[in-house]
This record gives sequence, C-alpha cells and structure tokens, in this order.
Amino acid sequence: MPSPDAIPPSPAFQAAGHIVRRLRNLGYQAYFAGGCVRDLLLGLTPKDYDVTTNARPGLVLDLFPQTFAVGAHFGVVLVRQTIDDQPILTEVATFRSDGAYLDGRHPSEVTFADHPQDDVRRRDFTINGMLLDPLKLPATWPIPPEALQAALLDYVHGREDLQAGIIRAIGDPILRFTEDKLRMLRAVRFAARFGYTLDPATAAAIRSLAPAIAQVSRERVRDELTRMLTEGHARRAFELLDETRLLPEVLPEIDRLHGVEQPPQYHPEGDVWIHTLLLLEKLPANCSPTLAWGALLHDIGKPATFQRAPDRIRFNGHVEVGVKIAAEICRRLRFSNDETDQILALVDNHMRFGHVKDMRESTLKRFFRLPHFDEHLALHRIDCLSSHGDLTLYDFARKRFAELPPESVQPKLLLTGRELIEAGYQPGPRFKKLLALAEDAQLEGRIHTLQEALDLVRSTESPEPTL
Repeated sequence: MPSPDAIPPSPAFQAAGHIVRRLRNLGYQAYFAGGCVRDLLLGLTPKDYDVTTNARPGLVLDLFPQTFAVGAHFGVVLVRQTIDDQPILTEVATFRSDGAYLDGRHPSEVTFADHPQDDVRRRDFTINGMLLDPLKLPATWPIPPEALQAALLDYVHGREDLQAGIIRAIGDPILRFTEDKLRMLRAVRFAARFGYTLDPATAAAIRSLAPAIAQVSRERVRDELTRMLTEGHARRAFELLDETRLLPEVLPEIDRLHGVEQPPQYHPEGDVWIHTLLLLEKLPANCSPTLAWGALLHDIGKPATFQRAPDRIRFNGHVEVGVKIAAEICRRLRFSNDETDQILALVDNHMRFGHVKDMRESTLKRFFRLPHFDEHLALHRIDCLSSHGDLTLYDFARKRFAELPPESVQPKLLLTGRELIEAGYQPGPRFKKLLALAEDAQLEGRIHTLQEALDLVRSTESPEPTL
C-alpha cells in the first residue's frame, strides 16, 4: 500500500516512462539518462527527463505519433506527448560512441552502439553519466532511496562521486574537454551549483586548456555564464572561474578588478574584486539575468578610472566608462537589445541613489520611471550590503517608490506639443525645454490644469510668431 503522502509522478516523468516502456516492450533497451538521474538521487525534482536507448533514430521517429528529428544524425529525436493536458517534449538519444570533435563541439562521425556502457563513456561528468531503469521504480512519489539504488546503472562510479561531492570528467579529462570546450564552464557551474569540488585531474585539465574556450560560440559562453549568475551560487562560480584560469579568457574585464583598491571609509570590505564577489553572493536563485549581469558589471569602469587623489582614492567618471565597457561586453556576448538596454541602465544609474534624498520631486519621479525599477532597487540594496552596510537611502527610495501611485509617477500630460503649437509656439530647440518645464511643475503638484500649464509657459517667455 502506498503511504498516505504518496503522489503521482510528474507529467514529465510519466511521459519519459511511457517511452521507455514502449521501447522495452518491443525488445529494446531504454533508460533514463543524465541530469535527471543525478537530480533524482539528490532528492531533487528534475525539470525534464532524457531517455537513452539502443533503438535507432529511424525507429523512434516511426514509433511515436509526434516526433522531431532535431539531431537524428547524432541519434537525437524529440518525442511530443500530452500528459494531464500538458504538452511534454522528451529527448530520446540512441546509444553511440563519438569520433573526433574537429570543431570542438560536434563529433565528425557517430557510431551507434548496442550497449549502454559505450554510450556513457562519451558523456561529460561521472555524476551525469548514470542511467536509471524507471520500470523498476514505484508508481508514486516520493521514490524511496533504496528503490532508486536498485534501479541504477552506474558504469562510471558516478554514485561515489555524487556522495563524495566531486565533479570528475569521465575518462581522460583532456579528451573530454577537447571534444567540447564548453564542458570546462559546465564543470565550474556544476561544482558551484552543488557545492562540490573539482577532481584535481579535471581542474588541471581545465587550467591547461582554458585558452581554448575562445573556440566556443559567444552565445553558448553567455548562456553558461548567465546560468552561473542566476542559479544561486554566483560567487562560488566566479571564484572557480578565477581558480581555473577561465575568467581572463571569458571576461578579462572582470579579471582586471583584482587588486583595485577602494577608499576604506566607503568600502571596508576590500578591493573591487572582493566587493563584486560579495554582490554576487547576495544574488538570489532564479533572479533575472539582467539584474545578475548588472551586479557583475556595475563597477566595471573602476580599474580604468582609479586615481589616488590627495584626500582619498577616487574613481571619477567610472560610471560613464563602465557603461562603455559593459556595452562592449554585451555586444561581444550578443545579448539582445532589450537585455543590453537594461544591463547598461543598471550600470548607468547605480550611483544616483546617493542623491535620492536631495532630488526634486520631478527628478525623483523620473528616476522611478526607469524600466524595471525594482532591479535598480535590488542592485542598490546588495551594493550597500556589500560595502558600508547603510541602507538608509535604499529604505527611503523603496518607501517612496511603494507609496507613489503609478499615475502620479507618470501621469497623463497636461501640456503636449499640440497645445503648444495651438498657443503659437513653433517646434524647435526650446520646444522640448518648455514641455519639460510644464511636466516638472505637474509632477511636483504646482499645476493641475492645461490653463495653468500654459500660464507657466507664458510667464517664462513670449510665443514665437507662427508662419
């Protein structure tokens, strides 16, 4: 009898299990593979499940009603099923052994295999190289640990490394990383995410091959770095990037933060590198990528503007320089325009909180209009907590932002260009200034009607004659 707390497995588990059962009924081998097995053993709920089998791609394509040959040449097929009204995509890969990786990502040739041992040997890390027979598992959750152990197929000692907390490449680490250079970044990410250590031989291989990461597409590097920043262990990830010599290869601008002193009265925590690590430590899991990158890059202009002035260390113009450097990084890593705009806005505005109590009401409201202002607040908070610890300005800004209704921050304008033209003003250089003057007065509550707006403009200067 199942326990009273038992629940059905997730739709993704059911969909993958159905594929395994169907293949097994036809006489083929089929197992869960990779990260889903690792996560189940760790007591985590996998987001998706991969299936590996000795059935060839053509058979898989024909066997299920909805399939997609996303990588049939490499033995990979997507199977689409509907479980509990949810569309579920499951990746099904044929056992294979790979030839040489001439482009550093894809094997030049693939040989389909009949035995799972051959397949797991070409995978990346031991903790990702285990297989699981779902047909040996109970039909309800939670799955008892002893049932998972009984259903496990482990040809690479992944269970031992999982228990010991070690990220170890399968086989020769030099060969594994030469096949796909991105695996070096993945090793760092997994070690940070799970709080594991890198196997010494694996870490040595990364240090030796670190310059080869330049062969990986910028989009793949960007995505892997973004995962590091948003999985809740960003500080450890960047410490490992530094230790493995990957940091100067993927983000040389961040590497230059090392040893850049800061004025101790404002930054008792240490240099810019330490300050940035402290910010990364405070990024919550699943935070937005733009907030994470904004935190990483907010002080990127400091090394170029460091100055030991008579009174104290200064970084005059570091915001403006930082925006330019951040823009180059975003361009190099091929962020979208929207992502780039937000990351640069976070860098550009992070020092404005220092004046927030002295801002005119109109300036404050315009500040609050910045897109995703909650991210600006979040960055300022962790910036303070990672330096002097004083949250006075943060609390003031957060309170004012929360209490101001949106219609008062960005109200419908009393005066627009149309009314100015009707009042006898010509569009020109001063047009924008007059509109801004009226909007400031409206935001500050000094005018409430169109007539008051026109009176204010007229009190400033006479209209130009229309032609």
